[in-house]
Amino acid sequence: MDPVIAHIRGELEHRADPEIRKTSQRFFKEAITCYGMKTATVIAIARKYWKEVKGRPKDEIYRLCEELYQSGYLEESFIVSAWAHALSGRYEKEDLAVFRRWIDRYITNWASCDGFCNHTMGDFMEQYPEYIDELKHWTQSQNRWMRRAAAVSLIVPAKHGKFLEESLEIADLLLTDDDDMVQKGYGWLLKETSRMHTDAVFSYVMEHRRVMPRTALRYAIELMPKDLKTEAMKKDR
Repeated sequence: MDPVIAHIRGELEHRADPEIRKTSQRFFKEAITCYGMKTATVIAIARKYWKEVKGRPKDEIYRLCEELYQSGYLEESFIVSAWAHALSGRYEKEDLAVFRRWIDRYITNWASCDGFCNHTMGDFMEQYPEYIDELKHWTQSQNRWMRRAAAVSLIVPAKHGKFLEESLEIADLLLTDDDDMVQKGYGWLLKETSRMHTDAVFSYVMEHRRVMPRTALRYAIELMPKDLKTEAMKKDR
């Protein structure tokens, strides 16, 4: 074990709160393993140790990230998300294979999925938009977290008006997915897309609302004016 990993785990264990560990499980349907601490505390620890590792070669930092992931602890996955995002200025095309493997192998809950994909994958796709077709392939994965990742990787760019066409295409591919975590993921993507493209998302929802799961639909229209929400939610489906 790299000494920095040992120090991180020692600090996580020292600062763990049994009460937070007990209450954290209620936010997840699947069982999670966690130390028990507030996210802000974990991010502070991530930043503290980032100062120690940021000068290392990127491949070495990725190995540290993988070692953190392998523990299965929620908080260690958050540290990976923070470190991977801090490397955004150093991404290369080949890094996509690393990120794909991490999502497929180590991500087992919505918090780890969103924490990694919103920022690291979002930045990667903005830097290398020619790889967005990769996300479309993920929509067909047997792994629910890969399918959710296909949508939530575009959350931040979509919030700023980017990738409208691609976001709608990903929603199309996930439209009738029967997994609620996936439905919430692409519904969230549509919601963020609607910030800058309300008319386009409303038209999409109206076209597909008869087959779109209600969970996804509610997420998609959350930011829309009341009259559009009412129209979208009508029962003539």
